[in-house]
Amino acid sequence: MSLLFEELDYRPTPIGALSLRRRREMALNVDVYEIKLGEEFLMTSLFTASEIALANLGIGDLSGQDLDIVVGGLGLGYTAEAVLDHDSVKSLIVVDALDAVIDWHETGLLPLGPKLSNDPRCRFVHGDFFGLATSPQGLDPNQAKRRFDAILVDIDHSPDFLLDAANAPFYQPEGLAKCAQHLKPNGVFGLWSNERPDDAFTARLGDVFDEARAELVTFHNPLQNNTFTQTVYLARTRSAGKNV
Repeated sequence: MSLLFEELDYRPTPIGALSLRRRREMALNVDVYEIKLGEEFLMTSLFTASEIALANLGIGDLSGQDLDIVVGGLGLGYTAEAVLDHDSVKSLIVVDALDAVIDWHETGLLPLGPKLSNDPRCRFVHGDFFGLATSPQGLDPNQAKRRFDAILVDIDHSPDFLLDAANAPFYQPEGLAKCAQHLKPNGVFGLWSNERPDDAFTARLGDVFDEARAELVTFHNPLQNNTFTQTVYLARTRSAGKNV
């Protein structure tokens, strides 16, 4: 049996102390991996339905083969894994600002690390997703102005509940429009949120993209024996994005 609790790594970062923990959840007889920033939980392997849905809903809105995908936010790797589970995906770039998280995957400290690292379609990029997504050069440091079939983002808790206040401009019309420029025609933008849908944000997406909607993702919490609902926002552009 695993140890009941173990801190696997601890590192200071510009936005706070980052720790990776593994604990045994006795009620479910499973190991749970958690990442904390300071005293705040960023993610857990106990509940991953919405992270997986972000990938499946985003790619489900696409047609054709040889898809090029970007995931903003590596975390425990569940969105990236779900992207790679689609045979239609040709390439995946995963952008994360925290080098520790990338290192945890590349060294196999996290369970999904070897699968992601050993897939030739997948490449990790250490960088500021928000800065890259709103820059003219784009999200691939190896190929300026490259466009993608989907850009899927899971970094902040919601468009209003941010890990870093500096991320706020991305969620405004100008920031979203700059991101849309890195999508191919009929490309999909997807965004994970820990909260229920915000109609104002969905409308903001609709002002930038040609289509926008919010999908509810509801799952069961076995520890509390109740359901919890999160959101995946999806938007599509037929061009490179409307002018704002």
